[in-house]
Amino acid sequence: MNFSATVNVLRLFVNPKLCIPQTTIENFGQLPIPIGPSIKAVVLDKDNCFAYPHTNNVWSDYERKKTWTKLKETYPGASLLIVSNSAGSSDDAGGIQATNLEQTVGVPVLRHSVKKPGCRDEILDYFAKHNITSEPHEIAVVGDRLFTDILMANLMGSHGVWVRQGVKPPTGPLTFIERKLYKWMSPES
Repeated sequence: MNFSATVNVLRLFVNPKLCIPQTTIENFGQLPIPIGPSIKAVVLDKDNCFAYPHTNNVWSDYERKKTWTKLKETYPGASLLIVSNSAGSSDDAGGIQATNLEQTVGVPVLRHSVKKPGCRDEILDYFAKHNITSEPHEIAVVGDRLFTDILMANLMGSHGVWVRQGVKPPTGPLTFIERKLYKWMSPES
């Protein structure tokens, strides 16, 4: 269970706009690179964003379209960071999944004790420690979940990029609720 998401999603009762992204794309292949003129660092969700859930490979369409290569070239080294609620999280005993993912995709994975959206301080510390940025507005968070990825981006004061479709079609009751809330709150409605 993601205690952090459960507690933080309660903030939506006070400010439901915290789950509204600044940018919405249909899939990861449509990610604008660079993401914005002031973006110096990018946080990526893994499962169902750039990889099929519970795998460590970049989805083949994003390899073929060169999205992954261009992203790594534009945001090299420590300026690109994977933050997953599986690999690198408190569920990843000994960081084995994180190490395997780093070796497979060539991007650092944050080891974090609190799951998204609660690990925002750990993300800010990471980018500051690596001299990338200490300014949250210079960070973009790319993910497929409104109640974790986009909520975290907004709580950090960062730029949220919502991947609407992901690799696997979205299902489940929380996804249904997220999308209903987005439709109700969205400026596009």
